[in-house]
Amino acid sequence: MAALILLRGLPGSGKTTLANLLSENGKYPVFSVDSFFTNPETGAYHFEFGKNHLAYNHCEEQTKNALQKGVEKIFVDNTFTLEWELEPYFKLAAEFRSKLHVIT
Repeated sequence: MAALILLRGLPGSGKTTLANLLSENGKYPVFSVDSFFTNPETGAYHFEFGKNHLAYNHCEEQTKNALQKGVEKIFVDNTFTLEWELEPYFKLAAEFRSKLHVIT
């Protein structure tokens, strides 16, 4: 059974650092809305508010794909400051009968 681990907190609180540590050096995937705005080649971050909805959808799709593949542990690090941001992940965990953990 897969474990879906959601890391939530304020910007700069260490969510990504903790997710990367828990992922055992990339053995398990780490997904984030921020990664949508990060250039994979340079690491430069460029936020575009008009594309924010695309970033949320992309993160949810990556998570769903990993669950469909049966990945053992999946980490999602987002601020999750509002309840609606968590809801899609609660639904995915239920749909795929995954263990759900929320770390704040």
